[in-house]
Amino acid sequence: MEIKFEKIDKVNGLVTMTLKEEDYSANVEKGLKDLRKKASIPGFRPGQVPMSLVKKRFGLEVKAEEVNKLLGAELFKYIREQKINVLGEPMPSEDKQPKIDFENQTEYTFVFDVALAPEMDGKISDKDEVPYYEVKVDDELVDQQLQNYCQRMGSYNKVEDYQDKDMVKGILTELDGATPKDGGLEVKDAVMLPGYFKNEDEQKKFEGAKLGDVITFNPAKAYNDSDVELSSLLKITKEEAAEMKSDFQYQITEITRYEAHKLDQELFDQILGKGKVKSEEEFRAETRKTIEDQFVVDSDFRFMMDLRKYVCDRVGKVEFPEALLKRYMKLNNPDKDEAFFEKNFAPSIEELKWHLLKEQLADQLQIKIEQDDVLETAKEVTRMQFAQYGMMNVPEEAIVNYASGMLKDKQQVEGLVSRTEDRMIGAKAKEVVKLKKKSVTREEFNKLFQEDNK
Repeated sequence: MEIKFEKIDKVNGLVTMTLKEEDYSANVEKGLKDLRKKASIPGFRPGQVPMSLVKKRFGLEVKAEEVNKLLGAELFKYIREQKINVLGEPMPSEDKQPKIDFENQTEYTFVFDVALAPEMDGKISDKDEVPYYEVKVDDELVDQQLQNYCQRMGSYNKVEDYQDKDMVKGILTELDGATPKDGGLEVKDAVMLPGYFKNEDEQKKFEGAKLGDVITFNPAKAYNDSDVELSSLLKITKEEAAEMKSDFQYQITEITRYEAHKLDQELFDQILGKGKVKSEEEFRAETRKTIEDQFVVDSDFRFMMDLRKYVCDRVGKVEFPEALLKRYMKLNNPDKDEAFFEKNFAPSIEELKWHLLKEQLADQLQIKIEQDDVLETAKEVTRMQFAQYGMMNVPEEAIVNYASGMLKDKQQVEGLVSRTEDRMIGAKAKEVVKLKKKSVTREEFNKLFQEDNK
């Protein structure tokens, strides 16, 4: 067997492999013997088919299979041993591959185009300066979070009189003039939120209403002739709703109001765990710390974005083997049209550039991702998800169980591994580069991301 590598230019290469009969013949013989044991040919018992017949019937097929298996194994072994930094997988050369005739040849030459990773330096040092934003947590932010807790932990209560945004339940009856329409629509337990009517005049008809009151209003006007909302309220089809213009009377049988929780010990215990804090002052302090911790996560995320931009900009324009990468992209997306490749090729090159640079950073910073590291990231994500619902005192056992479940989902694992790598690179990179720290408000911090999307 002969294998040689030829570098065409900085980012393109050729690997030529020549297989002789002695390289694959033993594998072919073994493949035929294995096939003979299970071959089913009329007139012969399994395992008793003459080898000559097996070779005649399956010889070319087995030879092609074994040659291709050997080819693949030796090709990737060679690339690995020679430390050729390739992008994607080698592809048969479109213009240098000679014709292969398995029936008449015993020696075969295969030529592969290989896309080579460009040379670039993504390593960082204390001479590199990257922004790091520290978000200020003021009293207004704490007050907003306390209000969110109170709203989130509130409850629905039955009341006697209607106020804006209350939910009402009652009996809807279609009218003919001022009296119920003979054979008209009637909907029992019709639930509405008059405060969200699209017509202000119809909203006002419910002002000051009390339990048991009967109100006349026009649903079509209330919902601006939305057949979707009318069909849902009146339990009719959209086609029927489009024709419905009648007034209805509505007898209120229930009024429900959502009331925010008081800022009291019960709320403190629900959010943080029983007895963790004993006063509003202590609760505010814990809330401030929670916000600060979250902003550290957000700041670290922003730091990785800025580190990426800084390193990519410093490296500048990089030459890639675009022709080969386009072939590779099309090979892996056979169902896509040319417009897809036109739209996605340039962004994919940018992602590839960062991927290669990030590999260099991981190597420089000696990042080695273990299973426990990925689990820690999953736990961090889990805590953030629970925190969104005001659940700050979830037991560690529940956090671990939920996070472990995420690691069983292959679709989530890839994202968690990438997130873990970013977290670990960011933590180490902050110790290496010079941080250009900037104190900003939440609004200023959010504006950074808005500007990125312009």
